[in-house]
Amino acid sequence: MTKLPKIVTSRKKRVGRGYGSGQGGHTVGRGQKGQKSRRKIGVLFEGVKMKKSFIKRLPLGRGKGKFKPKNKPIIVKIDYLNLLTSGATVSLNSLIDGGIVDKNVAYKFGVKILGGGVLNKKLKVELPISKSAAKQVEKAGGEVLKNDK
Repeated sequence: MTKLPKIVTSRKKRVGRGYGSGQGGHTVGRGQKGQKSRRKIGVLFEGVKMKKSFIKRLPLGRGKGKFKPKNKPIIVKIDYLNLLTSGATVSLNSLIDGGIVDKNVAYKFGVKILGGGVLNKKLKVELPISKSAAKQVEKAGGEVLKNDK
């Protein structure tokens, strides 16, 4: 006969389900009156009328995705470009083929190369690149074909 494992965590209290819930019965630990005793309060509720709410303080955004984060490009440190062959052209496809970035994410957000490490190979860069990374590419004997940012 096998022994069952000991359960350390206790179950969540079922608040507001009568005397058997372990919280009394009548107000079940929610206090007497008020919004919190009656229903769940929304995420954006701040409870104070005096202070401007968080949403009102944000700049006006229009459309469906106004609460979604802004999409920024994937950052690739210049160290990772050493994985490519010398004399290669650094493009979105070459980074995907080299296994440096994921295909779906790269096409969705784009890629930017930043300085971080040392580049030892001569490469041609066709992607957005920072100034410090561009200097390192030129120092290694490579060239930057276009620099968007």
